[in-house]
Amino acid sequence: MRHRSPPSGSPAGGRPPPVVLTVAGSDSGGGAGIQADLKTFHQWGVYGASAVTAVTAQNTLGVQKVHAVPPSIVAAQIASVADDFSVRAVKTGMLANAETVRAVAAALRERNPSDYVLDPVVVATSGDRLLDPDAVAVVMDELVPLATLVTPNWPEAAVLTGVEDHSPAGMERAARILADAGADAVVVTGGHAGGDDVVDVFWDGRSSRVFRGPRIHTRHTHGTGCALSAAVAAGVALGRPLAEAVEAAVAWVRRAIAEAPGLGAGHGPINHFALARRGSGPTAPSASAPKSGPRHRPTP
Repeated sequence: MRHRSPPSGSPAGGRPPPVVLTVAGSDSGGGAGIQADLKTFHQWGVYGASAVTAVTAQNTLGVQKVHAVPPSIVAAQIASVADDFSVRAVKTGMLANAETVRAVAAALRERNPSDYVLDPVVVATSGDRLLDPDAVAVVMDELVPLATLVTPNWPEAAVLTGVEDHSPAGMERAARILADAGADAVVVTGGHAGGDDVVDVFWDGRSSRVFRGPRIHTRHTHGTGCALSAAVAAGVALGRPLAEAVEAAVAWVRRAIAEAPGLGAGHGPINHFALARRGSGPTAPSASAPKSGPRHRPTP
């Protein structure tokens, strides 16, 4: 989907806030999934709606049980929200299985939101599998071509593209493959890659940017991918250009990790109530100058 900047607005300015829909699983521990998304939306000043794809029994130690919601119920939730609200942006997270992926793709094609952020959730921070193996190809075939932005961490990028090199060059190669599959833009995050710095690589079909910042040594990183994709969705819904929304979201997630509340005995949640700088000029990890390259497809 081609990013279309909507007019910004807020209740203080006499307009209702933009509506952003998350289609994702429920995390009973509150650190990831729809709970994390809705907290992120609130912090960024947008109105959050949700369609639940799965119910998990989950805490900071791991995922104990998963119950996938029937695809028809997922589709009905999306239709119910879209029939009543003007949805500016959609983000998807945990989709669980191929049938739900197909149902969500059909709903997105029908509703055609201005922006769609795809967080291709495959494995939880704890290591528990959250997407059936046979659904990976369906995500590539049916969801990636609809996406304004795809936000895999590097292990997810490796599953989707087969590129296992987690150097910045390898991450860019994976991003280009996803763009060639139809996504408008991709950010591959490198928090799982190890090293003293965390490197995230953004590719928009024209140029690449590398976001680099010192690693924050902590176990409290549960739900970072959910928070990042939700923050980007909120940013574009508020009218921020996509590259700026990504930069602001990366900076905010770093701040949320640094200010984690220290909950749980395992991989604890980040602080979803960290200051979200909605205006221009966020304090971000250092970003390299854009490196130009050929677009993955002609601009319409």
